[in-house]
Amino acid sequence: MQTITTNGLRMPKLGLGTWTMYGAECTDAIGRALAMGYRHIDTAQMYDNEGAVGDALANTSVPRADIHLTTKVWHENLAPDAMRRAMENSLRLLRQDYVDLYLIHWPSPSMDLPAALATLVKLKEEGLARQIGVSNFTVALLRRAVEEIQAPIVCNQIEYHIGRDQTKVLDTARAHGIAVTAYCPLARGRLDDNDALGQIARKHGCSPQQVALKWLLDQDGVAAIPKASRPESQRANWEAQTLVLDEADRRSIASLPKNLRIVNPSAFAPAWD
Repeated sequence: MQTITTNGLRMPKLGLGTWTMYGAECTDAIGRALAMGYRHIDTAQMYDNEGAVGDALANTSVPRADIHLTTKVWHENLAPDAMRRAMENSLRLLRQDYVDLYLIHWPSPSMDLPAALATLVKLKEEGLARQIGVSNFTVALLRRAVEEIQAPIVCNQIEYHIGRDQTKVLDTARAHGIAVTAYCPLARGRLDDNDALGQIARKHGCSPQQVALKWLLDQDGVAAIPKASRPESQRANWEAQTLVLDEADRRSIASLPKNLRIVNPSAFAPAWD
């Protein structure tokens, strides 16, 4: 598996997303994925499944040092004391001494960003998180975090798929050595019937979803975390790593509309760039 290595971060490019996976379904899915070869697991405080993730990690024979584990703090808990409590509770549920990457899940309109980032740094210094980062940060927020506040963040997790242009965020992240993790990398099935994707898939003897996933994995500094609970979906995503797209494929994908945004919570989403 390809790995992103930047500013101390070492993160497998293909991960397993766990949003809307709960209980035994979540635990079993992670166990199967780890047995298959996955080494990157993504969860969050808001997902309400950290306990199930913890059960999977406790039951696997894969050494903890070989697993990259990401979790996130919810936007309502960005005050320093609340963030610390959230981290401690996440670690308790995950049954871990540390996570590999701890992210601010969403920026809050009322947050004190310097204080929130300073708290992340303290959690890292204490060894509770190996690395720290953000999620759903715009170019403006990302620049403020790394240029003005000079926080040592190593990742920005954003909605990114073949139907969403994220060039500005990617350019800013790369300029600062920050990885990008794509959530909703398969656009939650909304592009499965796209004719251009279908043509590329038939050409390579694969599925449109595998084409869309490999397009992301081929990009420098980009990881992807498709949610997959079924064995066949996990296997298809895993096998997408071997797909070889050519320039004609990339030109066809580049010509697709890029204005689809799936996740946009009106109550707290930032002003998108």
